[in-house]
Amino acid sequence: MSGSNAIRGARVGSGPMGEKDHGARAERISISYWDALGNETVRYFAADVAEEEIPEQIDSPHTGLPAGRDRSNPPQLTKNEPYKTHLAYVKERRTPEEAEELLEQALQKLRERRGSVAAS
Repeated sequence: MSGSNAIRGARVGSGPMGEKDHGARAERISISYWDALGNETVRYFAADVAEEEIPEQIDSPHTGLPAGRDRSNPPQLTKNEPYKTHLAYVKERRTPEEAEELLEQALQKLRERRGSVAAS
């Protein structure tokens, strides 16, 4: 059978080829965002969206940096603080003198348990 399928390659409900009007477009506004490297990203929002619902800052899809609406003053990347160990937190709470005193107390208890404390 040498027939062809007339539907092949066309969307269901697409209408005749070359149709210019596929429906009415909703009114929208464009908002530009800039990152620290000067890259512009444009986002579109419905025209009836309240101003307070439009975000002031987004993540740039090009660089991953934060992007804001003010071109001359884009948001800077916040510096992530490295992971702190338990010892680092302890050192923040204790002075070196307090640490020496606690170490001496702990060593004294250990010596008493082992029985290696010299009689004074």
